Amino acid sequence: MARDNTRNDHPGGLTYRDAGVDIDAGAELIRRIGPAAARTRRPEMLAGLGGFAALTRLPKGYENPLLVTGTDGVGTKLRLAMDYDRHDRVGQDLVAMCVNDVLVTGGEPFLFLDYFATGKLQVEQAATVIEGIAAACELAGCTLAGGETAEMPGFYSDGDYDLAGFCVGIVEEAKVITGAAIAPGHQLLALPSSGPHSNGFSLIRRILEANPGCLDAAPERVAELLEPTAIYVKTILGLLKAGHPIDGMAHITGGGLPENLPRMLPKDSPVPLALAVDLASWTWPEPFPWLAALGNVAPLEMMKTFNCGVGFVLAVASDATEGVEAALATVGQPCWRLGTVVDGREAVTPGTLHITAEGEGTLV
Repeated sequence: MARDNTRNDHPGGLTYRDAGVDIDAGAELIRRIGPAAARTRRPEMLAGLGGFAALTRLPKGYENPLLVTGTDGVGTKLRLAMDYDRHDRVGQDLVAMCVNDVLVTGGEPFLFLDYFATGKLQVEQAATVIEGIAAACELAGCTLAGGETAEMPGFYSDGDYDLAGFCVGIVEEAKVITGAAIAPGHQLLALPSSGPHSNGFSLIRRILEANPGCLDAAPERVAELLEPTAIYVKTILGLLKAGHPIDGMAHITGGGLPENLPRMLPKDSPVPLALAVDLASWTWPEPFPWLAALGNVAPLEMMKTFNCGVGFVLAVASDATEGVEAALATVGQPCWRLGTVVDGREAVTPGTLHITAEGEGTLV
């Protein structure tokens, strides 16, 4: 946390607190979150929370380690969290959006840093958020190495705040997942989302604003909308460490299936590739049908905006698919066959969402 220890000793003179910044509250926040951050500490860490910077060794066991980086925020989902005074789990959204991105390379999330900005620091609120970040780091197996709390009076309204997260991962160079082996016939295995995750909330808020009182009539939707983003790290790293051949992965974030699935495809495939998503392979869980009906949102627009129940996708060769499915079942991870990788020159299969390598989606 940045601190300004300047004091104005002139009787009656202005102080930093008069300007809206309470450095004592900042110090209290660091004290409050210390135990939560300590629980995330990995043995490689050399310095802890409260210094200017964190020091760490690289984990042992890597021959040619590469660093993987990811950064993201929670977006306007925070507006809903603030409106309903629910701050305990948005920290998981922040961590998940970063670590799941790092994961698609085969990387192990290693370090995490957060940025919390607000108009006037409310210690209880901020501590609740950051303790949620620490709990999510534990789920992802990474250290909350540090962060920054910015008190910016006049910039944010009272009670409002914003979050940003930054993750550093590590992966063996020879084991980086590039998608190079993906070819027609590869199966797409979907892992379910826990809800909208942290994407599409500008449209969600527009739908809610156009339908005043809709959440009062369906209060269960608040919990569904605010359910934190699933963290897939331990499940997927378990598959990789067990030697299961995963040739590509996609984290379904903003842009939904049409934008994110093609990101796993190789850039230099000898044949043009496309993706055929079987629309009958899953049923959209709530709140997606509710949002579509309430906002009169077309199915393709829904799938271009939301994950619609698909949180993470694996591309697996057809002869390895059953083994991966069995391994996921062993750890209690639901999955289903979402579709296949196809030759983009072939006829489009009816009943599919056809996605080109360029990210163009068509309902067939």
